[in-house]
Amino acid sequence: MTDKDLPLSGVRVLDVATFIAAPYAAAILGEFGADVIKVEQPGRGDPFRRFGTPSARDDSTYAWLSEARNKRSLTLSLSHRDGADVFKQLVREADVVCENFRPGTMEKWGLGWEDLRQVNPSLVMLRVSGYGQTGPYKNRPGFARIAHAFGGLSQLAGMPGETPVTPGSTSLADYLSGLYGAVGVLLALRQRDKTAQGQMIDVALYESVFRVLDEIAPAYDKHGIVRKREGAGTAAACPHGHFPTLDAKWVAIACTTDKMFERLARVMKRPDLSGETGYSEQRKRLANRETVDKLVAAWTGSLTQDEVMERCLAGDVPCAPLNTIADIFEDPHVQDRGNLQIITDNDACIGKVVIPGVMPSLSETPGRIDSLGPELGSSSDDVLKEILGLSDEQIVALRDAGVI
Repeated sequence: MTDKDLPLSGVRVLDVATFIAAPYAAAILGEFGADVIKVEQPGRGDPFRRFGTPSARDDSTYAWLSEARNKRSLTLSLSHRDGADVFKQLVREADVVCENFRPGTMEKWGLGWEDLRQVNPSLVMLRVSGYGQTGPYKNRPGFARIAHAFGGLSQLAGMPGETPVTPGSTSLADYLSGLYGAVGVLLALRQRDKTAQGQMIDVALYESVFRVLDEIAPAYDKHGIVRKREGAGTAAACPHGHFPTLDAKWVAIACTTDKMFERLARVMKRPDLSGETGYSEQRKRLANRETVDKLVAAWTGSLTQDEVMERCLAGDVPCAPLNTIADIFEDPHVQDRGNLQIITDNDACIGKVVIPGVMPSLSETPGRIDSLGPELGSSSDDVLKEILGLSDEQIVALRDAGVI
């Protein structure tokens, strides 16, 4: 299969964003055939290049190599008048622009939504920011940790009565917003197919977090329930949490129904626990959650992780190991699904790098990873010649003026 066979072949994306959210949306589009041109500040590039564990290449961390996959790098100063003019020329030939500056920044450069839609009425523009393009907080700075806090997630994460934490210490809000952003772009492109008109997608980091907190809004509205930190468990089901094993590892067990708990009781060789005098009903287990969890923990603590897994799976009890990244690398299911991809960089000092694979999996036109995050400005000349038809002399003049 060639790139021309992929769902987004022929779609050109200008990624002028920094760090994770909007660039992640652009990367998803690139995995399925879009030509993604990463527009970066001359000399410095995207600050994300310096975020995380340094690689053997001076201008990149491993985070950059993974998340800037399949992109071409063009250096261009958008704050420079000539740079803004070049960008508008590129917009005429583009389908999508992705940005996540603080609201008003693109407008300051004469490159806001109203400016760009005049240049290209069919343009789709993704705008990601901490609080969105409207509202009294729109000018506040926003990062993933801020979004986790404002969106209601951080208050739920951690052990009861202890300091709230960031789940996984990861930039979850950025990745969620990137996913919503990619969905928004695809919807806008579909609508453009019908009307030939583009539109702007407005994604706020905190909104992406708030949207995935299941029943938190209606439960508060109807019953005044303010959910608090529930630790490794949940107030909705029991046993439903993380339990230690004999070999100092952990397993996750999820008994969301009475039938599942009955299976677990059989696996534990304690059928009495699910009998009429035991904890056969969810309401009984929730009312005695501490006792039930201690019984399960005592059982898992008497066995190794492998033994718990073997017995639970044999008894059709939902159970999984709490994997480290080392465990994930060794897992046969992960390997079979292609969740880890080995990509070889053209730069000999980097060589092979393992990065997360493409998802979702399409049966007929699966996505692909052609390259790792590019070196700063490595495609500047190619892009300007290929798309705008600039001559070598014009490119040299732009470079001498600090525009590229």
